[in-house]
Amino acid sequence: MSSQENYLSKEEQLKEKVLLHLESIYSGIDKRFADQLIEAIRVKHKDVSEDKNQRYWDQKTILCVTYGDSITRESEYPLKTLSTFLENYVSDIVTDIHILPFFPFSSDDGFSVKNYYEVNKALGTWSNLEKIASNFRLMSDLVINHCSSHHDWFLQFKKCESPGKDYFLVVNPKEDLSAVVRPRTSELLRPTKSSQGVKNVWCTFSHDQVDLNFGNPEVLLEIVRIIKYYLDRGVRILRLDAVAFLWKVPGTSCLNLPTTHEIVRLLRTLIDSQDVNALIVTETNIPNRENLSYFGNANEAHIIYNFALPPLILQAMISGNNYHLNNWLMSMPPARDGTAYLNFLASHDGIGLRPVEGILSETEMDELIETMEQFGGQVSYRSIGSAEKQPYEINISLFSALKGTASGSDSFNVDRFLCAHTIMIALEGIPAIYVHSFLASENDLTKLKETGIKRAINRGQWCLEELDLRLSEKTSVTYRVFQRIKSLLKIRIRQPAFHPNATQYTLHLGEGLFSFWRQSRSREQSIFCIHNITNGKKSFTLNQLNLIEGESWRDLFEGTEFTDFKERVTLEPYQCIWVTNYDK
Repeated sequence: MSSQENYLSKEEQLKEKVLLHLESIYSGIDKRFADQLIEAIRVKHKDVSEDKNQRYWDQKTILCVTYGDSITRESEYPLKTLSTFLENYVSDIVTDIHILPFFPFSSDDGFSVKNYYEVNKALGTWSNLEKIASNFRLMSDLVINHCSSHHDWFLQFKKCESPGKDYFLVVNPKEDLSAVVRPRTSELLRPTKSSQGVKNVWCTFSHDQVDLNFGNPEVLLEIVRIIKYYLDRGVRILRLDAVAFLWKVPGTSCLNLPTTHEIVRLLRTLIDSQDVNALIVTETNIPNRENLSYFGNANEAHIIYNFALPPLILQAMISGNNYHLNNWLMSMPPARDGTAYLNFLASHDGIGLRPVEGILSETEMDELIETMEQFGGQVSYRSIGSAEKQPYEINISLFSALKGTASGSDSFNVDRFLCAHTIMIALEGIPAIYVHSFLASENDLTKLKETGIKRAINRGQWCLEELDLRLSEKTSVTYRVFQRIKSLLKIRIRQPAFHPNATQYTLHLGEGLFSFWRQSRSREQSIFCIHNITNGKKSFTLNQLNLIEGESWRDLFEGTEFTDFKERVTLEPYQCIWVTNYDK
């Protein structure tokens, strides 16, 4: 068979696969629409591998999360300043960079996109982003569920002009929408004046964020064109924002519907056909079991967020009790090859509470919220009925959140904060570190007051000159935290047992000692990770770890060698040790 015939054969196979997806989404879809989608996704430099065991990541993969203007310098595009910071301070350790929405927007710090093809002029240009993408694997948000009410599509909708006139969901307000799961407290429907009268359009998040109507195949085609545009400009990881809300059927929860999963599978098929190195991350801040469903059969997201981790770590740290953390870790299925968890403790959003619904008791949830409010945190709510509201997330800087326990503030803020990161960095999955965690940023109460937006408390900005000064002062908290997190990451990247898909088992060393075992996929290396999550001393005996006699065991942090397996090891408050039989 000639190479041309072989190529055509693959094209036909792709078309058949795309058609199967489309027929599951749209009844009676014209088969020619598959050709349109395939043509729309063709990228400039096609990169397709025959290796079914494609290696997307290893223990060296480290993600940093930041806004385009988290670090600024006078008279310079923030994206250029960010590039300088990344190259000067983290290029030796960070491999991937997630720059939060960098598009023109009207609200929600970028998540109400006015134009998907442009870079916000206040941040910089595509050239600035391509420069960053040349040094790091770049993650971009694909704000897929909704767009800004200022987008041309919505302006067309109000004028009843094409193409936007059919891009949004118009709903009869008399429809029973009581089952719809809400992440906010605003009214679901937005009455909108149009040239044909008032229309009620669906707005899951806010009335400035108008949901796109994926029941119209043309909307899907527009999104595929946008994906192609991003891939052509060096984006290699696509974060599907709020994707769980994508498909709507009145009378249902409109969350995680089968058609939503089918659309994710279709996007995966199209992207895989063009760029084997491009990855999909689904942003689904929902209960843990539902979140796990976005792996599909290794045919949906490559990566899903470990959304339950931040609230569970926080609850364990303020209570000194690792009961829920242990149970959760034991319940987590290992991510199969080609998929991975994204572990994080802080993000641009708050600490979500939905992932721990059914895990934490009402009393424990109340204690967590009350403690965070004591440390300056705010609580955002969601509607769960016509009048009832439920806590949705805690808005607080992670450094401020860990300034004490449920008993109040204490002197262990830095130690507790670093202990939490030590745990996260060792867990199965890829570590993602928010830039403000790298820098030990505290609650930004000024920005909170100026904007009146609760999430602003953890979305502050640093001046690069001030940051340079802080990072040169060895006595500053910023320096201490930054250097320690970097040193933890440098240890991680040398250990094959910390591969994102390496084996993990939960250990039971007693209350206050959160512990687990990692083993490299070659079984060459074992690491026993033990963390004292309390502000008191904790101890255990080495024989509780079942270390193999005859092998040399040492702590990766201090280099301490262990030979007497009956020895009792005492950990100071928030002290951690990683005991291994192998260290490169």
